[in-house]
Amino acid sequence: MAKRDYYQVLGVARDASEADIKKAYRRLAMKHHPDRNPDSTESELAFKEGKEAYEVLSSAEKRAAYDRFGHAGVDASMRGGPGAGAGAGGFGADAFGDIFGDVFGDIFGGGRRGRSTVFRGSDLRYELALDLEQAVFGDTINITIPTLASCETCDGTGARPGSSPVTCRTCSGSGQVRVTQGFFSIQQTCPQCRGAGKVIEDPCGTCSGRGRVQKSRTLAVKVPPGVDNGDRIRLSGEGEAGQNGGPPGDLYVEIRIRDHPIFEREGANLLCTIPISFATAVLGGQVEVPTLHGEVNLKVPAETQSGKVFRLRGKGVRPVRGGAVGDLYCRVEIETPVNLNAEQKKLLQAFNDALIAGGEGHRPRSESWMDGVRRFFERIGS
Repeated sequence: MAKRDYYQVLGVARDASEADIKKAYRRLAMKHHPDRNPDSTESELAFKEGKEAYEVLSSAEKRAAYDRFGHAGVDASMRGGPGAGAGAGGFGADAFGDIFGDVFGDIFGGGRRGRSTVFRGSDLRYELALDLEQAVFGDTINITIPTLASCETCDGTGARPGSSPVTCRTCSGSGQVRVTQGFFSIQQTCPQCRGAGKVIEDPCGTCSGRGRVQKSRTLAVKVPPGVDNGDRIRLSGEGEAGQNGGPPGDLYVEIRIRDHPIFEREGANLLCTIPISFATAVLGGQVEVPTLHGEVNLKVPAETQSGKVFRLRGKGVRPVRGGAVGDLYCRVEIETPVNLNAEQKKLLQAFNDALIAGGEGHRPRSESWMDGVRRFFERIGS
């Protein structure tokens, strides 16, 4: 039976890159692998055909010969002609094992180059509670964090001083071992050294061979002005120590602002509630308002109602990422007098009687509310 075009077998264009060819073969091999299709002759033939196509197109020399002369340009080496044994391009078990390991090494944990054993340290997170004033104006705060630091006794090697890790006898220092599984031969991480290529025969007494120890460190954290809840400050290299000479991780300080007795914060703006007397609300006047920059006088106009909000521009917070300074919003609440004596009650009652005698117009909210109540009952009765 005539052979199909190798590019057609893998489903790639003739100018396909090496990565595209490998990816196409991976898909085909996974689909038609004998372990997945034990009783399918069709899959077995497709698997062998794909394997042959990949072996040619993944080699720059064979691919050039194939592009120029077609199957005739590579058939001699594929048949293992004179002087062309398995090592010269044939499909012996070892040759296919190399192809299989190259294409599927990342799936089975193996690969020709082995696995890096240098690991970056873990990042750490620390929650820093601040007063509102510290968040608005900035501060420098010392924090103490527990972390894994490089062992000073063994300098992070894990081996007792005077000794050093030795080459793993199982993998001869490669960190990988070749495992034969029937027709296939694949590479896996060495179970003895776990890919490190070296083992510690005489571990350090301080860190028990781990190369890192638990320690507490005190760091000075510079809090920039304007930070808000949820903001994070990154301290590069202040996380856990790396392994086998790897770089340390980072420390992320997450900001949490404590509740304030006077102010609430909403982004760049501040909010507060100010109690005013009944007389001030009726006649008007001035009240002292606290801000984070000192007290200011707020003019309260006559006949101010409870819940009225006044805006003080520029008395809020300058955002940490820049932008305009926020405002302070002051909500006034009329304070009801308490602990009145007999004379005060008498005067208040006389004042209330005078309001009633004076007719409507003195209590706009109450009158508006009563009008709404009357209309409601009229609709129900109709």
